[in-house]
Amino acid sequence: MPKPFASSADMSAKTQTLEILADGVYALTAEGDPNVGAVEGEDFVVCFEALATPAAARDWLMILRAHTDKPIRHLVLSHYHAVRTLGASAFGTTSVIAHDKTRELIAERGKQDWESEFGRMPRLFKDPASIPGLTWPTATFSDDMSIDLGGDRGPLVLRHCGRGHTEGDIVAWLPRHRILFAGDLVETQASLYTGDAFHRDWAGPTLDRVASFGADTLIGGRGEVAHGREAVRAAIGQTRDFLETMLREVRDVRKRGGTLREAFTAVHAALEPSYGGWPIFEHCLPFDVSRLWDELEGIERPRIWTPERDREVWSTLQP
Repeated sequence: MPKPFASSADMSAKTQTLEILADGVYALTAEGDPNVGAVEGEDFVVCFEALATPAAARDWLMILRAHTDKPIRHLVLSHYHAVRTLGASAFGTTSVIAHDKTRELIAERGKQDWESEFGRMPRLFKDPASIPGLTWPTATFSDDMSIDLGGDRGPLVLRHCGRGHTEGDIVAWLPRHRILFAGDLVETQASLYTGDAFHRDWAGPTLDRVASFGADTLIGGRGEVAHGREAVRAAIGQTRDFLETMLREVRDVRKRGGTLREAFTAVHAALEPSYGGWPIFEHCLPFDVSRLWDELEGIERPRIWTPERDREVWSTLQP
């Protein structure tokens, strides 16, 4: 029997876990579903990520409101993907912050990405009719941006560490607590989605910059919170190993004149023993290998994913 397309058959509810990482610093994880977070300022809140729909975001905000009633002043989006952005209207703020490239990507391919991700991961789109349209950042930056949290809380530093999961990924750094919200640049025991990635940059200088923060706590895009420097190093190392293994296997297949299907088979065989049990491993891998093949072919920017292209790649690569 063919494998169900992407995560279309995964309709089971995931258990959400709220962690209070420091005074006024929150992370919500959900067994490999997208993570979200929030940071309290002196008299306001900054939220990190928006989830896939306003209905899903409101569920997260109900959990957050049990701990703080401060108004949400800023919503920070780590990148452009639909499951991270389309719930933004639930936060009730006019300040939506992202990287310059994220805004460009939404303009270029946001509608297609929405349609693609809805087909791949329908369970994440709770009440899709609640989505009012594409989410547009109201403030963008190219390198760094700092939000003064007020009082003695210090800054929340937003930074672009380079091309990685997308062209426009940003992280959020709390230097006072040494806590890093890394978005999908790091996954903590959850598979990497690299269908819009720049694998060589990500595996090298981008992850080097993420590691250079020296975080004591790291919240990745999916998976559990990494507590302690050793766990943070392990999460970054696992992410790098996943990427480097893909690069090695696909390069080897190309060097011997092999095909995309052979590259997928080689990558699957190399990664499955260590990572096959991680969330969305089978879902991600065809799209990952397809993008990496393009990248090594010299296609600099990722091709736009559509529902039609998704199905074509899936049927070509998944056994």
